[in-house]
Amino acid sequence: MSASPTHVAQLAAYLGSGPPLVLTGAGISTDSGIPDYRGPDGTRRVTPMSHQEFVSSAAARQRYWARSYAGWLRFAAARPNPGHRAVAALQSDGRVGTVITQNVDLLHQVAGARDVVDLHGRLADVICLDCSARYPREQIQAWLAEANPQAADGIDRDPGGGSRVSAQIRPDGDVVLAPELIEGFRSPRCLVCRGDRLKPDVVFFGASVPPERVAHCFELTDAASGLLVIGSSLMVMSGLRFVKRAAAQGKPIAIVTKGPTRGDDLATLRIDADISPLLHAVASEVTALA
Repeated sequence: MSASPTHVAQLAAYLGSGPPLVLTGAGISTDSGIPDYRGPDGTRRVTPMSHQEFVSSAAARQRYWARSYAGWLRFAAARPNPGHRAVAALQSDGRVGTVITQNVDLLHQVAGARDVVDLHGRLADVICLDCSARYPREQIQAWLAEANPQAADGIDRDPGGGSRVSAQIRPDGDVVLAPELIEGFRSPRCLVCRGDRLKPDVVFFGASVPPERVAHCFELTDAASGLLVIGSSLMVMSGLRFVKRAAAQGKPIAIVTKGPTRGDDLATLRIDADISPLLHAVASEVTALA
């Protein structure tokens, strides 16, 4: 699908006024096979596990890790799409500044972006909620495979999305599993304190972004010449607060995404379009991106 020449010209002109701060959401990763939580109308299609549910129930942690084990096989295989590569090229060329991403997939970094704030954390990192020990997700994934050979075999034998394993991963990396693949699943334990409250180091639904990270992003907003929002519906305050702050300071705000957002009335430039083709076209026009 090609980008509208009008949209390309509008976004290129916006970038010509100075490198804006960038805020990205799940919409930029959908072309990499990671769907967002909301439909085109902004309505939530799936409800993720809440932080409170995860920390308060061993059964909930078992369910999460069983589903997340299966989901990671697909999530970790996702690769940057032309939208990610375009943002990296624009940043390298000085056309945009720091990227604040609400995504936990690290695809901006894999694409080559070097100045990225992972607002909601990184799914590739795991932390113990009791003693703060940290682990790479690949280490946890290997332990889960070894500790749950029957579940791992059942998941690996059904990669096509039949009734036992859904084909669609979610933005937080899990999938829907049949009950028999969850029953008896062994959750990971911390090697330091032996507790079972290991959790991906991401902000779960219902939890708050660490205040020091929010403060840093406010500082970036204050210092930026403008704000470019890509692929976010801005339905939660996590990202909308930066749009509101930029608007209060009279800074130009561009929003590029499909469907409505909560920040539309604050936008200086609003483009409702497919993200990857547009960003690739703009980056090809104003940078050396081939």
